[in-house]
Amino acid sequence: MKSKVTVVGAGNVGATTAQRIFEKGHSDVVLIDVVEGIPQGKALDILESGPIVKSDATIIGSNSYEESKDSDIVVITAGVARKPGMSRDDLLITNMNIVGSVTESVILHSKNPIIIVVSNPLDAMVQHCYEKSSLPKERVVGMAGILDTGRFRTFLSSELNVSVNNIDAYVLGGHGDSMVPLLKATTVGGVPVEDLIEKDRLEQIVQRTRDGGAEIVSYLKTGSAYYAPSAAVAQMVDAIVFDTKEIFPCAAMLDGEYGISGVYAGVPVKLGSNGIEEIINLDLSKEEKEGLDKSSKAVEELIQIMKDQA
Repeated sequence: MKSKVTVVGAGNVGATTAQRIFEKGHSDVVLIDVVEGIPQGKALDILESGPIVKSDATIIGSNSYEESKDSDIVVITAGVARKPGMSRDDLLITNMNIVGSVTESVILHSKNPIIIVVSNPLDAMVQHCYEKSSLPKERVVGMAGILDTGRFRTFLSSELNVSVNNIDAYVLGGHGDSMVPLLKATTVGGVPVEDLIEKDRLEQIVQRTRDGGAEIVSYLKTGSAYYAPSAAVAQMVDAIVFDTKEIFPCAAMLDGEYGISGVYAGVPVKLGSNGIEEIINLDLSKEEKEGLDKSSKAVEELIQIMKDQA
């Protein structure tokens, strides 16, 4: 029996995520959006690719959450996209209202789904979703670290002219300026990256990773990244559907881990059929720990702003 995955938001991120999941064939997909005709048309287009990509999954588009009934996994991409010069935090209040409304609608029709939040500002939005959903913390997770780590590995691969598959790295913390690449744990074919790239150049690559989303926005002008984000979500869905127990950097609610409590932060987690099955504690350097603390405090500030608006 196939799993059921609902993707809320039929913009570039949502539609591409739905396409990636459909093409894998392991889950039936529901694509939801408030704009009439958009999810229906995109879903039909994706469905008609089935014989070509050899997928027997189904996908339907809807403006109603009734079609999402009894979803195993719900991916929330709904929200306003960034425009040039706009930070993720500028989106806070608008997307808070959207994500809150979506979460309430999702829970009305699916009693115990695993929710993956993609909407920005990511860490604050997943916190808001968790509070609105009343689900166990293990079943609400944010996608960010996989994307940021993917960007970091891409830039390192280009710099060193080696396969991305030979680069092991983690990027923790917030999705944005406060992300924390773990340089001590980053290796290329088992060799520490700090032995291969000069410090100044490595810092430039780290900064490009932090600015990865903004760099794409500056090119697109009227949109933001969606190919890499959708690939990251699909990887998380795979881990949950197939109960792989893979370890990925994701936004998780911390309860004392890394000395942080009551806030979502990007940390390594074991993903499986129950959602976040374990938070992996890594030994961080003093600088890395300070960076993670700074990141969590930035999220706490956004949470306070949301509370003040409530």
